Amino acid sequence: MRVLAQLAMVMNLDKCIGCHTCSVTCKQAWTNRAGTEYAWFNNVETRPGQGYPRRYEDQDRWKGGWVRTRGGKLRLRAGGRLKRLGTVFANPDLPGIDDYYEPWTYDYANLLEAPLGDDVPTAAPRSAITGEPAQPSWGPNWDDDLGGSTEHGVRDPLVEKLGSKIKFEFEQTFMFYLPRICEHCLNPSCVASCPSGAMYKREEDGIVLVDQDACRGWRMCVTGCPYKKVYFNHKTGKAEKCTFCYPRLEAGQPTVCAETCVGRLRYIGVVLYDADRVTAAASVPDEHDLYPAQRDLMLDPHDPAVVKAAEAAGVPHDWITAAQRSPVYQLIHDYRLALPLHPEYRTMPMVWYIPPLSPVVDAVAGSGFDGESGDNLFGAIDTLRIPLEYLAELFTAGDVGPVRLSLRRLAAMRSYMRAVNLGQEPDDRLLTSVGLSGEEIFGMYRLLALAKYDERYVIPTAGIGQAHDLEGIATTCSLDTDGGPGMGGASPNGRVDLLSWDSGRRPDAMFPTSQAKR
Repeated sequence: MRVLAQLAMVMNLDKCIGCHTCSVTCKQAWTNRAGTEYAWFNNVETRPGQGYPRRYEDQDRWKGGWVRTRGGKLRLRAGGRLKRLGTVFANPDLPGIDDYYEPWTYDYANLLEAPLGDDVPTAAPRSAITGEPAQPSWGPNWDDDLGGSTEHGVRDPLVEKLGSKIKFEFEQTFMFYLPRICEHCLNPSCVASCPSGAMYKREEDGIVLVDQDACRGWRMCVTGCPYKKVYFNHKTGKAEKCTFCYPRLEAGQPTVCAETCVGRLRYIGVVLYDADRVTAAASVPDEHDLYPAQRDLMLDPHDPAVVKAAEAAGVPHDWITAAQRSPVYQLIHDYRLALPLHPEYRTMPMVWYIPPLSPVVDAVAGSGFDGESGDNLFGAIDTLRIPLEYLAELFTAGDVGPVRLSLRRLAAMRSYMRAVNLGQEPDDRLLTSVGLSGEEIFGMYRLLALAKYDERYVIPTAGIGQAHDLEGIATTCSLDTDGGPGMGGASPNGRVDLLSWDSGRRPDAMFPTSQAKR
């Protein structure tokens, strides 16, 4: 057993309101420079929808992730070394700018500089790449405007796979939001695809990064990533991707997307896993077994044998302590609420999701029954407006069982805690039916409804003695620095640095001081 630590994230989709605050703050921190206008390390998709880039889940087209051979081994869907060598100068499996979208801005200067006349001046859209007039026809959240519609929703690869089970009649339409970042997988196919070895997975925390000096711009990593979360900077000729805001994490701060999340739906924590069993877990024959196989990779941080093995492997003590307090481990392993995104890609993703339950309460209440009653909720889960089959295609390779269990546990928690809060006698049969105790229900409720900042983000620092020195690392290692890989130029004085912003402080540029008011 070789114990490694991995920083992971869980998102509670019940709380996402689709405000895109996470996307905008990530954009300002990481991709607000020339060459990355089209790149969104964090984006929020509306489901059903085609996603970003368009139809990225169609692996028959884009060749991302791994496939299991007849001999039981894994190989890249894009092909072996000879195949990649033969297409190294002309990779045919790359999304084009139309699949992402041609970024645009608006000619705001025309509003101010247009001469007097009878016509009202407009801010016409212009391409952010060429500067020429443009007519926007797609974007990173284009489905947000037409979520669940027949114009775009019917081209969702999962809808096509499920066929007649998904209907778009008004009475049966549905939608929910799905925030996405890089999955920082345990078995990353992007790393295996890179011919120059520029992509790597950090051993100390599992974050997948790109060495900008070693990158040669082959773009095989873009093809290899099934989530299409690696982007090519056409100005620098380098690949870029979500860094999980590692400069902030090294100082004990959460990612920018988590820090600014309006719905407080994100949780960050440490999990310990057995690195020697990753390949075997990713190679199981039945795709339905991939989720439980990945969950079983995670080791119990309270087990003395695991703690001893972690210490022997060089895992710092504060990381082991953080793993014991990790909200991510509890939501994934203890309560079995969180599920991985597309485990059938066999990359072992480490950004997990709690499936949405909210619409079922209103649906039951609208039919004249008690929307918080456990019996009513359990009966309604299988007839949700959001079909279980669709959620299962997203999170469990089509296996409905784990999705149903997660939703039933969420429903049981709502019904049980409602009785407690109203001073009624809670029905213990609810707990028995979902395999939970009263203590576990209270723990779930605490974590999902009441958890404070330091309970949602349990992040060990890179080194306790260096933590304060690391707080300023974001301003020196950003891709934006003058002459650096991003070539974006240094930020002017007084500008709020979102990358290193700590919610515990009040930047003067954002909140004027009393002296400034005078």
